Amino acid sequence: MADFYADFHGWLQQHAGRQYDLHAEHVNAAFVKMLKTIGFDKGYTRAQGPYLWDKDGNKYLDLLTGWGVFALGRNHPKVRNVMEQVIAKDLPNLVRMDCSLLSGLAAETLTRHASHGLASVFFTNSGTETVEGALKFARCFTKRQKIVYCDHAFHGLTTGSLSINGADFFKERFGEFVPGAVKIPFNDIAALEQALAGKDVAAFIVEPVQGKTCDVVTAEFMREAQRLCKASGALFICDEVQCGLGRTGKWFCFQYFEGIEPDILCVAKALSGGYVPVGAVVTRPEIMKSVFNSMERCVVHSNTFGQNDLAMAAALASLHVIEDEKLVENAAIQGEYVMRRLKEIGQKCPFVSDVRGKGLMFGIDFARPAGGFLLQQKWDALHAMNFGVFGQTIIIPLLQQHRILTQVAGYHTEVIKFLPPMTVTREDMDWFITAMEDVLQATTRTGSTLKTMVKLGMGAVRA
Repeated sequence: MADFYADFHGWLQQHAGRQYDLHAEHVNAAFVKMLKTIGFDKGYTRAQGPYLWDKDGNKYLDLLTGWGVFALGRNHPKVRNVMEQVIAKDLPNLVRMDCSLLSGLAAETLTRHASHGLASVFFTNSGTETVEGALKFARCFTKRQKIVYCDHAFHGLTTGSLSINGADFFKERFGEFVPGAVKIPFNDIAALEQALAGKDVAAFIVEPVQGKTCDVVTAEFMREAQRLCKASGALFICDEVQCGLGRTGKWFCFQYFEGIEPDILCVAKALSGGYVPVGAVVTRPEIMKSVFNSMERCVVHSNTFGQNDLAMAAALASLHVIEDEKLVENAAIQGEYVMRRLKEIGQKCPFVSDVRGKGLMFGIDFARPAGGFLLQQKWDALHAMNFGVFGQTIIIPLLQQHRILTQVAGYHTEVIKFLPPMTVTREDMDWFITAMEDVLQATTRTGSTLKTMVKLGMGAVRA
């Protein structure tokens, strides 16, 4: 037996292949059943950049990236090098009754890319904690309760952020949530104006690109949202946990809209470099000072691991890599290319209703064809089983036949979302486009759906 401490990798290899049994017994049996049903239990053993390798040595293109965590690709050598140096130096981590140089430098670097007015940072451990913090700060600053959010929004799954989740599915069976949440349709200016009319709203929160639909906010809506928030005394919060840090082709998506500066910016996922969870509430100094307004209240909002050295080193390294490797620019170039090509091939598929997104955050929306009796029958037969099954007839052959990993964007949706690493090349995107063209063509061929359904059935039996 390999020694646990001296040869941890060897010790781990002795347990290779047990992950699904262990998770079924101790972690999440339903998730394991789902993976086996759709044939996604590949047993990945290695990862580098945009690629994964399974136990048989097969290479896959990862367009899921851990829901956007691996925006720099997996195991980026420059980030890893920084992390290894921090571990080797025996730094005085989380002293608490002191200020960390690493977190100060991370805050300085992050705010340099946000905007002039967003100069204060509170570090968190995740996207949902970031949103929770933003809501608390908004209520503290405005002394108001209500939060306005958009339909189909996804801001996290802890109690506060779940209160402003646009999908009821995630709220079912979890009881009551934080009061004062008001939902409006996405991009609906009139609805937002009505929601803010009472001048009793603490904040309006919006994803510039929605994580569950890839719908993009309009320039007019952003301008009016900022104006209406200022007029009513509500704060304007941009949740860029998923679309921020270069993914859309700008450091932050709100920067596409001239004159827009949110009061609070939510950041996470890519900030981690894929190594250590980290998020950040980036806000105006006067908002931060309203929370920490005295020595007595200097830790009134806090967390245990929010400024730990490994997280701060990962954030600093990630920001430097994005700068040095011009990943924001690459996201803009590759995103424009792949969106244009997807729209071209999508026009040939009667099931494709829309291709939308920004930069390297994009999705394909599928709908019942306007014509073609047999195609309509195929769509209806699939939806008689379960809404969202059509999306599985796309993602399963993408993985099984073309070795491209992705997934549907959410429950009760036919949107398939793609989140390539910002390090992808034109060659990677051509791999994806060729595969997608083949899979979309197959949706109109007799028997293609039946084959996928048989695979799903066999997977269910195996699970």
